[in-house]
Amino acid sequence: MSDGRTPRPGRVRAPFARRRGPMVPGEGPLARVPPVLVFVAVVVVFTAAVILGGVVGALLLGLLALGVAGLLAATWPRLTPGARAVRVLVLVVLVAIAVGLVFR
Repeated sequence: MSDGRTPRPGRVRAPFARRRGPMVPGEGPLARVPPVLVFVAVVVVFTAAVILGGVVGALLLGLLALGVAGLLAATWPRLTPGARAVRVLVLVVLVAIAVGLVFR
């Protein structure tokens, strides 16, 4: 059947492919991840990146920056201009630290 509800053989469906309309807080793919776990993971990766330094540290910070950019893109329509500015500032600072680690 190709009515849009069942995938054709060989096609992989995204977990939220059937979802249409705005995402409701608490229903996204990260809704079940404990915030404390995310915070601890970010602190550990950031600390490891700064301690390691060089290209390896910059790559770790680059991964964090990609995560921040992805979350920023996903939440952009729902953010106020002030919240957008703060999140963009965090992203810029993270990228600046990563670039600084490369030349350290």
